[in-house]
Amino acid sequence: MNQLSNENTIFLDYVESDDPLEIDKGIRDTIMGVRLSILTMGLGLARIKSESLFKKMKFRTMSAYVNRLCEETKMDRSSIYGWLAIGEAYIKYRYDLEMIGFSDSNGPTKLPYLERALTVGEKDEVFSNLMNMSQREFADFAKSGISVKRDDVPFLEIRGHTVYVQGRRAIIVNKSLDRKYTKLLMSTVRVVGRAMERGGVIVAVHLRNSREARRFKIQARHIRAKMRRKG
Repeated sequence: MNQLSNENTIFLDYVESDDPLEIDKGIRDTIMGVRLSILTMGLGLARIKSESLFKKMKFRTMSAYVNRLCEETKMDRSSIYGWLAIGEAYIKYRYDLEMIGFSDSNGPTKLPYLERALTVGEKDEVFSNLMNMSQREFADFAKSGISVKRDDVPFLEIRGHTVYVQGRRAIIVNKSLDRKYTKLLMSTVRVVGRAMERGGVIVAVHLRNSREARRFKIQARHIRAKMRRKG
């Protein structure tokens, strides 16, 4: 199984274990409140189903495993299957979810509605809504394809390696890019975003080194202040 973690999303260690009993124990611990990640638990359940790991624990079917899990943890079946749906949705759309930095804090209970939402809305809009909407809002969007206008969406927002403009995905920076270049690109994007939001104009000037840049900034501020005084 590929690594299921990145700098924005924390998956607990049991998800990637090759021992089905360890995954099972992690799920049980989470249910009992020892661990708190719903997304991680869903991924554990999805692995047990997709890789038929329940057979290694002497269960003939996934349903039989879930029944025993419910009996021993006093959890209802609908909750277990809901968590399973969360894990399956994450694995299916893992690439896009990692690119937008989706994690437990963004509301994993929205994930079971993701596939349906993608059939009624544009991809960029769907993933933007997934990050910004509440569970109820996203469920309604998945049914109707109609987004509720939100006044609290920032003009420009950077989440992980993805840039959003007015809530819509605009730029995705390749995660394998050198960190130095990524930092430079994101800094540039922030400056451009501020100019766009204020209706300003960006002028690009290529300088040879940081020393030139410092000297240029000082002179540029003086020139700008002088121009604005003259109107």
